Amino acid sequence: MKEREVQFNHIFEQWANEYDQTVVDRDGEYAEVFEGYEQILHRVVQELKLPVESRVLEIGVGTGNLTRLLLSKEWKVFGIDPSPDMRSIASQKLPNFTIQDGHFLSVPESVGRVDGIVSTYAFHHLTDEQKARAIQQLTDRLNDDGMIVFADTAYADEKAKQAIHQKVKEQKAFALLEDLRTEYYPLVSTMQHIFEGAGLDFASHQLNKYVWLFSGKKTAR
Repeated sequence: MKEREVQFNHIFEQWANEYDQTVVDRDGEYAEVFEGYEQILHRVVQELKLPVESRVLEIGVGTGNLTRLLLSKEWKVFGIDPSPDMRSIASQKLPNFTIQDGHFLSVPESVGRVDGIVSTYAFHHLTDEQKARAIQQLTDRLNDDGMIVFADTAYADEKAKQAIHQKVKEQKAFALLEDLRTEYYPLVSTMQHIFEGAGLDFASHQLNKYVWLFSGKKTAR
């Protein structure tokens, strides 16, 4: 798989066996990050607004929680994830679904063109430059009227970013603070610039204190 400078696996290997417990833990450091987790997944699916038999790619399948919802629709679903550990857990949940090795900048050619591309809690692993390249490449893979829908942690603006960091520091949630300081969580304006730069009609909605929904529609020009 190309684009190995995107360092996913060491992070996902740490998360794989704990991820499903973390998203439901109401007392842990990440409780607010995953607040309304199930509703967030459903919102991503609803935002696609695609007809039956549409082709949908999920990037960063993880443990397969969003995948289950996608497969409940009458869509042709493709799933990719760069972590063998995550793929193994998801495959146990979804034994009849094939999950391929891949990520935002390395989608298997066998996937072909699609009508929808979704991802949750993963896009922040890319730098802003990598995000821009990924969105352009993914847009090129979309059919006309296709949609990209991502849900991930982001900041309304720089002031909001600093306020969140300060609050997390005061809460002594040091693991979360390190995460916020070292990962590439974007400003909403950055996401808008990236999506619109790829020619997509952009929309954003805040889903909880940390997570935003980002959508981009490819319309025929």
